[in-house]
This record gives sequence, C-alpha cells and structure tokens, in this order.
Amino acid sequence: MACFVVPMSAAIVTTAVGKKVPEKYHLNCLNSMFWGGVAMLAVEHIAHGEIVLYPPFLTAGLHEVFPEMIKVGVPMTLCIFLIWGVMVAVATTLDKKAKFANAL
Repeated sequence: MACFVVPMSAAIVTTAVGKKVPEKYHLNCLNSMFWGGVAMLAVEHIAHGEIVLYPPFLTAGLHEVFPEMIKVGVPMTLCIFLIWGVMVAVATTLDKKAKFANAL
C-alpha cells in the first residue's frame, strides 16, 4: 500500500545531494532506478485502488501502512542500493581495465 514511500524518500535525498556527488558514482542511475520504481509502484497501487487521488490518499490506516513500509519498502530500497553498488563497481572495474589497455 505505501511501500513506495521508502524508496521515494531515498530518491528525494539522492536527488538533493546529486550535484555534490562525483560523477564516477553514477548517482543519475540510482535516481533513475528510484524514481522509475516509485512511479511504477504508484501507478500499480492506484490501479488496484490502494491509493486514491483525494484525501486521505491511502485507503488503509497507519497500523497497516507502517509494517508494509518496514517489511517491503526498506528491503526494496536496500536491493536498489545493492544493485546500484554492483553497477558502480563493474563500471569502475571496466574503466580501470580500459585505461590499463590504452596505456599499453
């Protein structure tokens, strides 16, 4: 129901600090992963009637929303960070190999 709130919060933070992070960390990829997932989940929740476009927006109470945010939203956000970390590591390794090959 509100699992997209956790990655949305992370996306807001990473977007805010995006200009201060060096380009080698590919923060634009992380932001794209977060915002794309948030948009997809929001549309899915709207389609299933779990979110409505008028107050109070969420059709469930807080006693249902917080456990879902913890059980689904936090692991989802951590998985996105993990995948992004692997992408950055692979990109860094490939860049080092390319620089080494060009030096020869």
